[in-house]
Amino acid sequence: MIATSFVFINVSMGQARSVYDALHKTKGIHKVDAITGPYDVIATVQGADYNEIARIVLNDIQTIEGVTHTITCNIVNFEV
Repeated sequence: MIATSFVFINVSMGQARSVYDALHKTKGIHKVDAITGPYDVIATVQGADYNEIARIVLNDIQTIEGVTHTITCNIVNFEV
């Protein structure tokens, strides 16, 4: 099973496009969208497990210039 999380990202004023572009180049990020509301960008991150996703968020996403805050929401699959 692949672990998937949504990462909500706040960026510095005027940095949304450069953060968006940098996220597109980041391994493990499946999809990136600019959004409105309390966050500026949302990224769908996939990995072998949630530890791998945590490493992507901490080492890759949070170190992008212009990223000021992240919230990671792990997807939970209910058994059918």
